[in-house]
Order: sequence, then structure tokens, then C-alpha cells
Amino acid sequence: MENISKNFIEREIEKDLEEGVYKEVVTRFPPEPNGYLHIGHAKSILLNYGLAQKYNGTFHMRFDDTNPTKERVEFVDSIKEDIEWLGADFTNQLYFASDYFDKMYDAAVTLIKKGKAYVSDLNADEIREYRGTLESPGKKDPYSDRSVEENLKLFEEMKDGKYEDGTKVLRAKIDMNSPNINMRDPILYRVAHLTHHNTGDKWCIYPMYDFAHPMEDIIEGVTHSICTLEFEDHRPLYDWVVKEVDLENTPRQIEFAKLYLTNVVTGKRYIKKLVEEGKVDGWDDPRLVSIAALRRRGYTKESIANFVELCGVSKANSSTDIGMLEYCIREDLKMKAPRVMAVLDPVKLVIDNYPNDDIEYLDAPNNMENPELGSRQIPFGKELYINRDDFMIDPPKKYYRLFPGNEVRLMNAYFVTVTDYETDNEGNVTLIHCTYDPASKGGNSPDGRKVRGTIHWVCANDCYKTTVRLYENLVDEEKGVYDNDGNVNLNPNSLTVIKDCVIEPSVKDAKPYDRFQFVRSGFYVADPKDSKDGQPIFNRIVPLKSSFKMPK
Repeated sequence: MENISKNFIEREIEKDLEEGVYKEVVTRFPPEPNGYLHIGHAKSILLNYGLAQKYNGTFHMRFDDTNPTKERVEFVDSIKEDIEWLGADFTNQLYFASDYFDKMYDAAVTLIKKGKAYVSDLNADEIREYRGTLESPGKKDPYSDRSVEENLKLFEEMKDGKYEDGTKVLRAKIDMNSPNINMRDPILYRVAHLTHHNTGDKWCIYPMYDFAHPMEDIIEGVTHSICTLEFEDHRPLYDWVVKEVDLENTPRQIEFAKLYLTNVVTGKRYIKKLVEEGKVDGWDDPRLVSIAALRRRGYTKESIANFVELCGVSKANSSTDIGMLEYCIREDLKMKAPRVMAVLDPVKLVIDNYPNDDIEYLDAPNNMENPELGSRQIPFGKELYINRDDFMIDPPKKYYRLFPGNEVRLMNAYFVTVTDYETDNEGNVTLIHCTYDPASKGGNSPDGRKVRGTIHWVCANDCYKTTVRLYENLVDEEKGVYDNDGNVNLNPNSLTVIKDCVIEPSVKDAKPYDRFQFVRSGFYVADPKDSKDGQPIFNRIVPLKSSFKMPK
């Protein structure tokens, strides 16, 4: 097959395989368990897993748990759940960087023995000063000429807990004049007396990411370390570690552009603050774009995979309109989701000439576009609920719904004509009276007369009353994501809670994550967090239509 249809990473992998650089492909996804994964991580997960699948290789799920300051078991569990849900199978391939701490320590000792690493007593501010800037070279660390024997002794004492946090670090000995600031004797280890979620109190020194990352790949036999673009400047250091630690495996790093969405919050520290301040309902609040939040919002793994595929893989950073993600879930659900009638702002409609106590059951298709979903029986009676905005006392032109004297079609039911209405003291409509044509059952008149309006309804005497939550973007798009103080510009209308909505009674049996299309309204999901057995609460996934247009 011609390479023209393949992305640049696939072309690099195929070149490596053809030239015998690697016999098989091993990829990995290495999140730090310091928060929940977001939509950008989904791209990395599906890319790494997809490459392993395409080339009959192996995919590793690895927790890069080298920084116990922010890591929690809650985040470990949520990440595993997210990755499993997305369909990336890591059966028998689950790893923790902390399991390699002994081997990393041994590799650091190897570097010291080769004269490639030394213990420094400079503090953080001094190291920053000595490193120099992008415009000026660094200065030699005054401790860089310590003997191998002294460095070995000091490093062992660091491991044994003889020094306080911040008093000593192990640095690579590379080049303080390098134009790449990452190569100016980077820190490999720091002292940190912290309890680790996996290793407990065994260690009081922890490796820095730029050292741990290549070491983890080497130890696991990873061949292609697929990273996002911000690690491109770190690649020389990655390659330096791979070369200098004298271990058998030699992985290579390849970078691709991150997935950026416009007007969304993805930064972990911002989300953490929103959670702690109660501005959102946890890391899985449906207004966020964490994978857990998207799942709770009702997005399917298929829609996310399609979105990632549409975004593509490139070397150039760009931003994607969140409307594309919404497009993908609409496209996925339009054939899958059964359609039901729900009235979010109900007002009662009474059919005065309908038999008083009769409840009949009418047949309705579950999805007009997908006959395979079958049909259902819906109750119909003298008293119904309709949406308040489906009736107007004095309508404008081209308003084809209910108003005094007008006839409309009740979806899947009968033609009805408004005869009267009642209001309260403030002029709000409280009741609408109408008559129906018994001969128009099914929504068609035997005499061929046409009606221009069709509205949906719910039987007042046999319905399910519940709460529905409507979501908009968490961010006030006119103001931008963050204000001058670094706080999120919150949209005050990001959540609307509507109580006492009425829906067809069949949805009462909905299980968490069951999805429906509420006709004329949008796609909805039974909330997995707040729903109870027989009492589902519904989150709107997306409205039916959007102003977003897919690029050609």
C-alpha cells in the first residue's frame, strides 16, 4: 500500500521495521496519576494502542508514578477505567514506573561510575541561576568535579535518608553551554521524603521525569515512545540517557501535535481548583472534557474515536472547535438512540371530546431512520402535557403550532384543534382546551386535509416525572477561558436544572448510560451518578442541531 494514506508516525515505524531496527512494535501510554484524563489524552491512548494493533505489536499501560506529591489511588483507578472504556486492551500489560525504582537507581550509579553524573549541593534557585537562559550560556556547577567515589558515597547517603529535601540533587554531566537548555546538566534525582502510593516509605529520593521516561521505555522494551510536541526539545536528553545507561534496549522518541479544543478547561490545576471550590460536581462533571465527564455526559467511545480520527495526526499544533466533537456524537447516536417524547416545560392540554376514562396505546417507531430498533406502545388519554412554547395566544406569522382555532397533529396520535384556554392572574396559560378528530388516528386524516404543525406530547395520567439537566459550555466564550488572575471565566448558564419534566413512562426503566433522543429537543443520557433504580435523571448530551459545519 502506498504511504500516501499513512501518517508520518506510521511511515517512521514501517521504515524501522523494514530496516530491521526493531523486530516488533511496542508502544505505551504513560500517564502520571495526578488527575483525571481528558479528551487530549484520548488521542494519545487511541494512537498508541492503534499503532500496536496495526503492526501486530504490544501496547503497554504504564503509570508514570514518580512524583508522590500529587498522586492518588483515586486517579490510578479512574485512569484504568477510562482506558478500558475507550477499548484499549492492556490485559497482562499493566506497569508502574515505581516498580523500576531499583533499576533506575542502578542506572544512575552506572552514570556516576562513567563520570556522567554528579551530586550537587546547589539549591533550586542556584541551579536555575547557573543554568543560564535561552540567550546566555550556563555556568559550571561548582560541585561537578567531585570524584566518582565521593559521588557514589553521597548518592547512597541521599538514598539512605541522610539529607533533607532540597539539599542535594543528582545531575547529569553533559554541557552547560548547550544551546538546548534541557542538556545543561539536568537533574536526574531529587531528595523527597514522601510516602508513595505504591512503594510506601522505601524511597526518599525520586527520579525526575526526563530520566525516568527513557528508563521506563528501556526496561519495558518499548520501541516507539510516542510523545506530544512539547517533548521535542527533550528528545536529545532522552537519547542521551538511552545511550549512556548501557542497557540493551534502545527505544526512539517520536513527537506529534497535541489535541487542543477551543474554549475548554483541560489544565489539572484549574480543574482541581474548580472541584475544591464546588464550582463543578467533581472531576466527572458533565461540563468538563475529562474522559470520565464525557462518559457521564453520554458520549460514546465510538464518537470519541471518530473525533480523534477526524482530527488526524500531525506535527503542527492547531485548535479544534468543540463543535466537531458534538458533531461526532450526533452522528453516532442518530441511528442508535431510541426516540421518546419528553416535555421539559409542561402545560396541560385537555381533549374535551375524548372519552373520559379511556387510556389507549398507540404504536410509535423507536427510530424513524433505523427500523431495526422496532416500535413501542405509548399511552394516550384525555389529558396530555405539551411544551409551553407549543401554544401561543397571539402567534406571529408562520407559527404553525397550537393557537386558538388552529389544528395540529399530535405526533403518532390524532389531529387536535384548540377551542379555548385558561390563564392565571398574571396571564400565564395554565390549561388548553381542544377537540380531536377520532378518524385521524396515527396522524393522518381520511379526508386528506393537511396540517402544517406537528407537536409532541406525554399522557398526563401515565408518565414519568423527573429532573433534566441542560449543559452549555462551562467557559464564558466571550471572555475567553481565563481571566487576568488565572481563574476560569465561568459561564453562569452552563447548567440549567429543570425539575418536574414529564416523559413517556418507558424511560423509567432506563439504566445508567442509557441514551435516548428526546424528540425535537436533543440527545440525553441517564446519569450514572445521581440516578436511582426506577428513578433516572437525564443529562442532555447535545441539542439536535448545531451551527458547526464540518470542514470539507
